[in-house]
Amino acid sequence: MTTPAVPMVKAEGVHKSFGHAHILKGIDLEVAAGEVFCLVGPSGSGKSTFLRCINHLEKISAGRLSVDGHLVGYRQKGDKLYELKEREVAAQRRDIGMVFQRFNLFPHMTAVENVMEAPVQVKGESKTAARERALKLLERVGLGNRTDNYPSQLSGGQQQRVAIARALAMEPKLMLFDEPTSALDPELVGEVLDVMRGLAEDGMTMVVVTHEMGFAREVGDSLVFMDDGVVVESGHPRDVLTDPQHERTKAFLSKVL
Repeated sequence: MTTPAVPMVKAEGVHKSFGHAHILKGIDLEVAAGEVFCLVGPSGSGKSTFLRCINHLEKISAGRLSVDGHLVGYRQKGDKLYELKEREVAAQRRDIGMVFQRFNLFPHMTAVENVMEAPVQVKGESKTAARERALKLLERVGLGNRTDNYPSQLSGGQQQRVAIARALAMEPKLMLFDEPTSALDPELVGEVLDVMRGLAEDGMTMVVVTHEMGFAREVGDSLVFMDDGVVVESGHPRDVLTDPQHERTKAFLSKVL
C-alpha cells in the first residue's frame, strides 16, 4: 500500500483576528507538492493575511497550519500547541521563500550582493559559493548582465526579479508570492510572470496571491476565490474562471475579466 503524499501546505480551520477584526474565518485547504496554487479575490478578503500565516509572519488565532507535514510556528505536545521560539520559527522560514509586492531590496547592495546575503548570513555559506549561485540565479531570471547594478539602477520588473532570485537563493521547498506584479507598470508585468512560469515548469510549489487571471488560467493547477475571510469557491483555474458556480465569484470575475 502506498502512503498518501503529505501536502506541502495544509490549513485546517485557520482563523486570524486583529483585535475585533475577524480576517480569516476558518480556512481549510491543501496545496500539493509541485502545485501552483492561486488565491484570488477582492482587496481585504484575507488572501495576503493567509499567505503571511503560512510562514508565521502572522500568528494564526485558531486552527492548524502545516508545511510539509510540520506545524508552522508551533509544536504539539499531547493535545496542546506550544509556540516555537523565534529562532525555531526562523529555521522553518528558511524552507519558505516569499516575494512581496514591494521588492524590499537592500538599496546599498548590488543585485548579486542582495542575492548572496541570506545564504551567507543565515546558512553560513562561504561568499565564494554564495556568489557563484547568486550569479546563476540572476542569469536564470534574465539579469545576468545586471549583477553589479544597484536597485536604484533597475526597473521595477528587474528589482522584482532580483527579489525572486534572492528568495530562491535559500533553496526553498515552497515559494509564496504576494501580488508580485501589482506594484509594476503594466509593460513590466510580463517579465516577472515569465520567471514564475519557468519556476512552475521546474516543479516549484508556489502559492500565488494574484490579480493576473491569465497567469492563473495558464499556469495554475488550483484556484481559490476568497471573500470576507472564507473560501467561496475552489477548483481548476479554467473551470472556476470560465464557469463559476457561486454568485459572489461571478460578480467578482465580471469586474476583473
